[in-house]
Amino acid sequence: MARISRRHFFQFAGSTLATLGLSQLNIHQQAESYGKVLAQSTPRKIALLVGINKYSSQPLRGCVSDVELQRHLLIHRFGFNPKDIYTLIDEKATRSGILEAFEEHLIKQAKPGDVVVYHYSGHGSRVLDPDPMVVSSSNDKNGLNGTFVPVDASLPVGYPEQGGVVKDIMGHTLFLLMSAVKSDNFTAVLDSCYSGGATRDRRVRSRDGGSKVQISPEEKLYQEKWLSRLNLSREEFVRRYQAGVAKGVVLAATDPNQTAADAKFNGFYAGIFTYLLTQYLWQQTSTVEDAIAYAIQNLPKEYNQTPRFEVKVASGYEKQPIYFINNPSLLANAVITEIKGNKATLWLGGFDEKGLADLANGTVFTIIGAGGRSSGKVTLRSRNGLIGIATVEGVVAPGTLLRKVD
Repeated sequence: MARISRRHFFQFAGSTLATLGLSQLNIHQQAESYGKVLAQSTPRKIALLVGINKYSSQPLRGCVSDVELQRHLLIHRFGFNPKDIYTLIDEKATRSGILEAFEEHLIKQAKPGDVVVYHYSGHGSRVLDPDPMVVSSSNDKNGLNGTFVPVDASLPVGYPEQGGVVKDIMGHTLFLLMSAVKSDNFTAVLDSCYSGGATRDRRVRSRDGGSKVQISPEEKLYQEKWLSRLNLSREEFVRRYQAGVAKGVVLAATDPNQTAADAKFNGFYAGIFTYLLTQYLWQQTSTVEDAIAYAIQNLPKEYNQTPRFEVKVASGYEKQPIYFINNPSLLANAVITEIKGNKATLWLGGFDEKGLADLANGTVFTIIGAGGRSSGKVTLRSRNGLIGIATVEGVVAPGTLLRKVD
């Protein structure tokens, strides 16, 4: 199994995010007081999903799709309440917006035992930190550090001839933020990279950087603020950083020397790693180890990226159910997201690219009921990317899971 080392993870994860769930029980209607007791003891599931396409330079095309792929999976397969999923898309995903959302939605709300998911799809970069908290071989010979790139982290005017500061967020910062989350059931999914180029139908998630670009003073002050809040000296931070991942599980799109593809599929753009991962999880009850193995096996060689994972040292989390959720919903190809009369809108995230191509007008789905029994029929009438329009027979509601009839 390809496993990312702690050193390599933070080199990579700094370019996106750095450094994982128990399930929410279905409580049948019983005595009201008994139900309240059970509800109070049920772990909450919360997520923060970030996707950025609209960079002022080097724009991307599949990051917002990644957020939708992850959001539908978490709601309909893993039982997240839509109100507990906070999304930051494009212009809202500024440096301050991301940091504030992480603090308010994850750090302040998560309690011990809760399920916490963070997803980042966007550019990564590598920039100079003149005063790094940790100096190691994970920095290249010019002392560059991995970052992830908010929508407002533009390159200096006159770059590359002239240098300056950028509003990037460093891996060191995100290690501190994740250290502040009160639950170890934390999964980070990182679909980004730190270098590369582009072709017509395939781009890589990398904003230019280099030794002429420095991290901002605000970023360094923010790190100092969190050292103080966590009551950590620099020496203690370095010790913890070098010991391993701050929390739970990290799933990364590539190793540190590769590029993460932002690619065109059958009618839509997405990160190939996010698409493979989420499509697989609609179809399988999986561990971290197995999910990454699937992504590695099914990622076309021309993309030249090897997905990786890391878990908290000696935790055994790689063999735990993914997202730490033991009882996800039934396996499915698709889900009904909206009903109007006998017309339904479908999310088709459980199909791989070939499966999508094989869908045609008249394709029939069965409605998955309790225990996997079919209780009706849905007939596809049209498809646009991952969204289908269908007619329905029987009484159905949004959130109904579907399987294609073989």
